[in-house]
Order: sequence, then structure tokens, then C-alpha cells
Amino acid sequence: MAATVISGNQVAAEIRAELTEKVKDLKAKRGITPGLAVILVGEDPASVSYVTGKAKAAQEIGILEETTRLPADTSEADLLKLIAKLNKDPKFNGILVQLPLPKHIDENKVLYAIDPIKDVDGFHPVNVGKLLIGDPYFMPCTPHGVQQLLVRSGNDPAGKHVVICGRSNIVGKPLAAILLQKEKGANAIVTVVHTAAKDISYYTRQADIVVAAMGRPNTITADMVGDGVVVIDVGVNRVNDPTKKSGFRLVGDVDYEAVSQKASAITPVPGGVGPMTITMLMVNTVRASEIQNK
Repeated sequence: MAATVISGNQVAAEIRAELTEKVKDLKAKRGITPGLAVILVGEDPASVSYVTGKAKAAQEIGILEETTRLPADTSEADLLKLIAKLNKDPKFNGILVQLPLPKHIDENKVLYAIDPIKDVDGFHPVNVGKLLIGDPYFMPCTPHGVQQLLVRSGNDPAGKHVVICGRSNIVGKPLAAILLQKEKGANAIVTVVHTAAKDISYYTRQADIVVAAMGRPNTITADMVGDGVVVIDVGVNRVNDPTKKSGFRLVGDVDYEAVSQKASAITPVPGGVGPMTITMLMVNTVRASEIQNK
């Protein structure tokens, strides 16, 4: 029997509807409009597309959003000056610097310059530390989106064995920290596997829930998972497809067709985790406005 499809589009739409009501409430009762400042350096096509999506989502929800577009040759010092200015501007509750940055700019220096209370990406070391001890200002957007997909699709991770494939600072590590907490929507038994494992399938076959975040197309195959597993595919990979006008199509890190015949539930690519990332950024922006306005 084919798996139930966990639609990121559907869950994201639910959360955005809730946020729209919350923002209306903040404006009407407190006179507060959550504000998000986005900085884009250069013209990387994927980054431009993400930034456009963020601006559209903010507008729909009622969040004030301003994007500052800087040329690719902007100096690190000028970028840091702009961040310092936005840190002090009460109009903006969240600051997001779109990654990747041009090679001459130190990404860490830039991310560390953002006030942790405005760091709606959740990448500042203060926020990483707070996440680990279970007291976060904000959870990083993609891992938080994965958690929401599980909870809202009726696949609560509590007491389940979750195997996360991948250990990046953006997905694997923070997701492990989120799901380990003794909290509602978490409380899982977590294993993180990566390239040092001689046989990844030894771990994935034991999982109740597999999260694939390796950045390699079709790496998780049907023989690597048990019957009835829940699969969350974070990967987005371009593969050549001459039948498409663009010449390529998007696939995940999971062999969707084969694995969906064994899984009880699975996210598609596209339309799974992707829509959740921008939505959770909006959640963090609204939360930032609440924190800063007590």
C-alpha cells in the first residue's frame, strides 16, 4: 500500500492562516506590526528566488518586510555597518542575511553580528546554545518545519526512534537538538548518521522516522528502510531531465517512488519540507516581535 503523502504546502498554509490572525491581533490590540529586514548581496538566482518568496509570504501574513539589495562587490565592513544599523532599528524585529555570501565576506562574522534577539534564522551561537539547552528564542527554520510536519500530520516523534541522515549546522545538528528535548512535539530517541558510517542502512532500517538531509539525490532506497516507516525528505537536488523545458527536475535525497511503497507516510519533493522553511521564518519574525515588545 502506498504511503500517505505529507503535504508541506497544506501544513504551511495552515500555519500561515494562524499567523495572519495573530498579526491582525497584534496590530489591533497592541499597535504592533512585526518587521523583517532581509539583506541580499549579489544576484545569485536561487537567493533572488528565496528572497522573493520571503517577501511574498510576509506580505500575505501582514508582516512589514524590506529587502536591501547590495551589489556583489559590497565590502564586509559596509555589510556589518548595515547590520549594526538594523540591530538598533525598532521597526525591524527580525534580520535575515541571505546565504551564501560572496567569497570575500566572512559568513560567520556577519551572522555573529546580528543581535541574537533579531536572529530569526537561529544561526547565532547564542541561539544555537539556547536551542541545545531547551530554551530557544527561535528554532532554525528548516528543522522547526520538519518538527511541525511530523506533529501536524499525526506522526508525533515522542518515544519514536528518529534517524537523521546528515549532520549540517543548518538541518542535522539543530533537528537532533529539537527532537531530543523533553518537550511536547519532541522527546524522541535520536540517532544521527553521516559519511563515517560504514553502513547507513544498519541504522535507517531500525528507524520509526527517517529524516534525509544529505544533499545527494536518491540516496535512501527502499531496501534501507523498514515497513511502515515515516520519511521526511529535506533534500532538493537538480537532476538532468531532457523531457522538461528547463532541462532538469527536482528530486529529494530519497528514492520517492520505491520508498513510498514501504513507508506509511512520506514528504514529496518539491512540496514537502520546502514550503515550511519560509513559513517558519515568518513564525520566528512574529515571535521576535512578541519577545521585543514583552
